[in-house]
Amino acid sequence: MATENHNDMFTRDVLQKLFPPGRADQFFDALYGDATEGAFDIALEFKGHSQNKLQFEFHLKQRPDKCLACHLTFGLPEIFSRHPIINTTGLVQEIEQLLNGRARCTNWQLGMTQVVSSELHVIPLTLFLDG
Repeated sequence: MATENHNDMFTRDVLQKLFPPGRADQFFDALYGDATEGAFDIALEFKGHSQNKLQFEFHLKQRPDKCLACHLTFGLPEIFSRHPIINTTGLVQEIEQLLNGRARCTNWQLGMTQVVSSELHVIPLTLFLDG
């Protein structure tokens, strides 16, 4: 893949279009029947490009007056991989379209939940590219 600056491609606006802020509310509404029951907001962040890989992260940010407990987030990679509202497969397809033919996504993988702090947990998303 060419060495263009992917930071310019995956701006804050683009990331929010790919994964809108309201998607967390939709997820918790589907999960609990009430979006206000959710303990965190979900944001997509671009972390970089290396050796035919694009690195993203889902940032799980604690909501005010809620608890972002490890037991709530450690099982999420498996859930995120198949939940229709999170739609990781569709997200990966949209990212591939943004690459505009310069590379093709051959596979993707969600990593294990990482605890950055009591207010932030992260789920890595790696896209494997051909081209």
